[in-house]
Amino acid sequence: MPRMNMVQAINSAMDIMLTRDQNVVLIGQDIGYFGGVFRCTDGLQRKHGEHRVIDAPIAEGGIVGSAIGMGVNGLRPVAEIQFADYIYPGVDQIISQLARLRYRTAGDFFAPVTIRTPCGGGIRGGQTHSQSPEGIFTHLCGVKVVMPSNPYDAKGLLIASIEDDDPIIFFEPKRIYNGPFDGDPDKPATPWSTHPKGEVPSDYYTLPIGRADIVRAGEDVTVLCYGTMVHVCQAAADYAEVDAEIIDLRTLSPLDVPAIVQSVEKTGRCVVVHEATRFSGYGAELAATVQEECFYSLEAPVIRVTGWDTPYPHAFEWDYFPTKRRVAAALEKVLEMT
Repeated sequence: MPRMNMVQAINSAMDIMLTRDQNVVLIGQDIGYFGGVFRCTDGLQRKHGEHRVIDAPIAEGGIVGSAIGMGVNGLRPVAEIQFADYIYPGVDQIISQLARLRYRTAGDFFAPVTIRTPCGGGIRGGQTHSQSPEGIFTHLCGVKVVMPSNPYDAKGLLIASIEDDDPIIFFEPKRIYNGPFDGDPDKPATPWSTHPKGEVPSDYYTLPIGRADIVRAGEDVTVLCYGTMVHVCQAAADYAEVDAEIIDLRTLSPLDVPAIVQSVEKTGRCVVVHEATRFSGYGAELAATVQEECFYSLEAPVIRVTGWDTPYPHAFEWDYFPTKRRVAAALEKVLEMT
């Protein structure tokens, strides 16, 4: 089985879908001739043509709006927003049109649009290239939200997203585009070529949207995480020598509540980890879900480890970014509680 990094896996997914389905089109800034700022679409315009891999102006509202029009008229567009920080100009189109189209027409119309966008920090991108806005879209009825943590999942989930008739926001953690990262700022990313999750089938396959993955079984505490934080949490469990059960949510909406409940009822403790800011962050929804569903199984309060409630700081990135040491401290703290 070939080994791929996440960029290559995402490229492979789109290449396969462009070949399998003539209704699939790509649209985004610099995705054609240039191949995308992170090279996720490299070579696809040369292979499939400029009418199916479309270079768009710097106008996120226009990119999303065009994708919605394509979807309503029978195409399956995959729109790229170059950085998740730039998605805000397109939010009105997503909220007012894309998310509500099927509902407001009683199912007569739908737009199977997939919006891909690199998210998160850890690459010294500063406050306008490092944000994690996933919580905004999980609050929005009518769209699904996906964030993979490895190449194998990225390819299978992206193909499933393109084939899904509902609109999907597909977040790609750019810190792990080229390899897993354990949360140590002084340690480079490990190449996917040396990591088990780097093995990716070259042909078509899908993974189910809405199903979490237990990446590490454990008995003492449940850790809920996604994206880059999956690798940070695994390193933290090793660092603290804690028997943690680590759940990679993979899909943030719809959420795999049964998987969470089964784990927390077993361990009795829960730590929630995400990179976005803490207040009203996605972790608050996870903590509330655990409290509502597992109250009588909990032996300690749910603890959150997150980014700080500030704009993403360029100079103090590693004070903001949840590291394995911060997560390890939370694991030790929740185990001390009774």
